[in-house]
Amino acid sequence: MTKADIVNEISKATGIEKITVQKTVECFMECVKTSLVKNNNVYLRGFGSFVVKKRAEKTARNISKNTAIIIPEHYIPSFKPAKTFVNKVKNNVKK
Repeated sequence: MTKADIVNEISKATGIEKITVQKTVECFMECVKTSLVKNNNVYLRGFGSFVVKKRAEKTARNISKNTAIIIPEHYIPSFKPAKTFVNKVKNNVKK
């Protein structure tokens, strides 16, 4: 499902114009990104959490040159789904 598909679904379900829904969805995503950049986690009860995770410094190997490089400590965005969301997916996804 793409962002356009999400906009279409919300527009159909609510009767709100697609352009308004698109602006709202884009504003939501921008708010989440801005919060994470400022190291503030975003919690959506029943859905999940957008959190910033710290990755420790580590040594990696470049096999083709047979050299070691140091990857410095850094932060990455991450999504952790809520337990109720995980359980719904586990019980309803067709295999």
